[in-house]
Amino acid sequence: MSKESQATTPSMRHWVALSPHPLAAALRKARRGLRGFTLPAPRVLVLPYLWLFLAGRGVIFFIRRAFIAEPLFKAYCTRVGKGVTTGIYVPWVQGKGELIVHDHVRISGKLSINFAARFSKRPRLEIGHHTDLAHDCRLVVGKEIRIGAHVEIAGGVTLRDSGGHPADPARRAAGAPPDEADVKPIIVHDNVWIGSHVLVLPGSEIGEGSIVSAYSVVSGVVAPYTVVAGNPARRIGTLTPPPERAHLAPVAKAVAPKPDPVTAPSTDGAAAAG
Repeated sequence: MSKESQATTPSMRHWVALSPHPLAAALRKARRGLRGFTLPAPRVLVLPYLWLFLAGRGVIFFIRRAFIAEPLFKAYCTRVGKGVTTGIYVPWVQGKGELIVHDHVRISGKLSINFAARFSKRPRLEIGHHTDLAHDCRLVVGKEIRIGAHVEIAGGVTLRDSGGHPADPARRAAGAPPDEADVKPIIVHDNVWIGSHVLVLPGSEIGEGSIVSAYSVVSGVVAPYTVVAGNPARRIGTLTPPPERAHLAPVAKAVAPKPDPVTAPSTDGAAAAG
């Protein structure tokens, strides 16, 4: 059979889907029936079934967490505190660097850590106590990333102190590394909340008690106890620090008074003169 005849001959799936033939119609009807098939689910039967499933899943997840993921993650650490826990996934750590994890850090879900030793002999990542990193976070460490205590980092967040490529297109095409001057440490101070899918760029510093809204891009300094959002992230609100940290209260932006519509000079004459 020639290629042209093969191209014009409908496939069996195409024939069953479109043919008016009684057999094709019967097959389509049988498919619809199978797709709509369901079994009765009396609670007296399905509840024990659910409990059995949940118990089995809990046992499997406990074994994966306590005997696989957590020991392997702690083996990566240069120094690890007490009460450090992970989820069921082994954090993905590439390269060599100092990984310092303080007490009661929680790694919830998948975590990717990339150390780039070409800029520093021992790139350093430090995570403060009682900090929680949610699912699918990524940390790229060329020199240093320092995360404080009681920090909440939501899912899909990326912190990278290196852009990964040089700004010059010719050097980029040649596969050259980024300029060392473009590799700048990141500091996240205590009690910060970073929303989901935030990107924190090299040289950023997020002040104590601040909130970074979801999908923001942080490039620069975020003042303590402020709320930022957008790309690039800009201040959209302020927070009240606890009394003992009152000296970190954000300074309110000065707002220029609106002109009085009655007394404000008109520009119509000037426009007409122009």
